[in-house]
Amino acid sequence: MSETNRYIDRMTQPQSDRALDRMREMIENGDYPLNSRLPPERELCHRLGVKRNALRRALASLEAEGQIWRHVGKGTFVGSPPPADIEDASSITSRTNPAEVMQARLMIEPELARLAALNGTASDIEEMLYCIRKTKSATEWRTYEMWDNRLHRAIAKAGGNRCMLAVFDMLNNVRRAVTWGRLRPYELTPDHDHHSFAEHDSLVRAIGERDTELAANLMRDHLREVRRDLMHSMPDGDPRPDLPRHQTHGL
Repeated sequence: MSETNRYIDRMTQPQSDRALDRMREMIENGDYPLNSRLPPERELCHRLGVKRNALRRALASLEAEGQIWRHVGKGTFVGSPPPADIEDASSITSRTNPAEVMQARLMIEPELARLAALNGTASDIEEMLYCIRKTKSATEWRTYEMWDNRLHRAIAKAGGNRCMLAVFDMLNNVRRAVTWGRLRPYELTPDHDHHSFAEHDSLVRAIGERDTELAANLMRDHLREVRRDLMHSMPDGDPRPDLPRHQTHGL
């Protein structure tokens, strides 16, 4: 399809669909990074060339997908919301380390994968597959990590248990602070044969086939590989929180 035809197709789309497509592109391309605040609605309407009601429908769709969240009085942010009790999460962050975070993930996420295999819908599976495709096409670790994080949350959400999802979100918030908060910028790109790619494929396949036991075991194996990578990157196996970022990718 030519650029002219693509332009015509885009301009004949309903405004809300056009706004949704453009917002997805900007989030995926890093124009609005994870945890950043979106510009005010007036500015977004001007940038996208749409009316406010169309923009609001697009934002509602993004929120339903888990790509953004709204904080009354503060704005709209990219990513998933932090846990409700942020003070408790901050307190945990100051007293834990990456090894403890991995231990907690190994206790929680296999059971979330089991629930996803039991309760996940076709749209849940499609979201997981979409995230996998995005991890494979990532050209830098920051982008890979964003989609890896979204994949794991999609699995947690597919379980259909709000309490477990809240626990996942709190742990994820602690994980980002502990393993990413002190990390330096980097320019490395993911290897084409990074072990997580095949592990994610097998895991989502098991979830789609409703194999609850296999899904739990594959998630456990995947997280053990992530933990092994972390431990091997540290001197004497000491999981300090001040690793260079390229040594803790995939956490």
